[in-house]
Amino acid sequence: FSALLLPALVSSFVPFIDGGKGMPKLYDGWFNEQVAKQASAAVGRAISAGKKKIEVNFPPVPNVEEVRFGTPLNQKFGKNVLAKDLGIAGGPGSDLSRQLIAFSNVYWAKKIASAAGGSQLGGKPVCVLTTEPVTFDQIKSRGPVSRVGAVMSPEARKKGRNGEIIVCINPGGEEKWDKIVSAHSSPNAPFVVLNNAFSTSYGLGNFRGYEEAYYVKRISKGWVYRSFPGPWEAYIEKPDGNVELLKTYKEKPELREVATLVREESFKRYAINNDRWSPGFGERL
Repeated sequence: FSALLLPALVSSFVPFIDGGKGMPKLYDGWFNEQVAKQASAAVGRAISAGKKKIEVNFPPVPNVEEVRFGTPLNQKFGKNVLAKDLGIAGGPGSDLSRQLIAFSNVYWAKKIASAAGGSQLGGKPVCVLTTEPVTFDQIKSRGPVSRVGAVMSPEARKKGRNGEIIVCINPGGEEKWDKIVSAHSSPNAPFVVLNNAFSTSYGLGNFRGYEEAYYVKRISKGWVYRSFPGPWEAYIEKPDGNVELLKTYKEKPELREVATLVREESFKRYAINNDRWSPGFGERL
């Protein structure tokens, strides 16, 4: 019996080692490490393929659009995931609750660091830099991160190490990226832009040639998803919160094209009954 059962168990667990294929589960994937595994695996594959400039972008917290109001899912993520993993005090009035996105991005950087500096690269040191308001001294558990610092600060630039991999959180406009690389990164070392919140264009990803290794973007009535080296994918979000793949693209599509496709399909199927903000019609706040 056990001999028959083992192959079935192995086959059922293997897809989840790297988070599985396709869009992460909304929003369970943020809590059960599916997003962390998917993002880490994608970055690891990109670095192994020789990519040196990489972008990773996805909502750092569930219901990120409502983070200022502190929805139950936001608060649960801070308490059950961030506080425990980073070893930081949480709860009402804490720095964690006030700067939830900033600390969330450090958490994701920590997860990605394990893949970015992994055994396939001989265990390279990984530095996490950020432009966001984080008091690093409060973070008791940094895992594989060798050092932390503020983007473009003299101290962070001075302590740079040869061959060090950089994970840079929210660096700002794309015109600044290469300048930050020159200031902090050593030649031929991978540089990962994580969850940049600033865009000067209406489009997907970046226009600086950084490989979009892991990308999850909400659009009207759905999502755009990509995991290196796979295709770009357009998903419709259903009223029950599940998603369905509508179309794949070999090359990065125009945002307008994807948004129009998903919006029109949603209206065709559900008319006005697919509004995530309306009670009774898919609201999950």
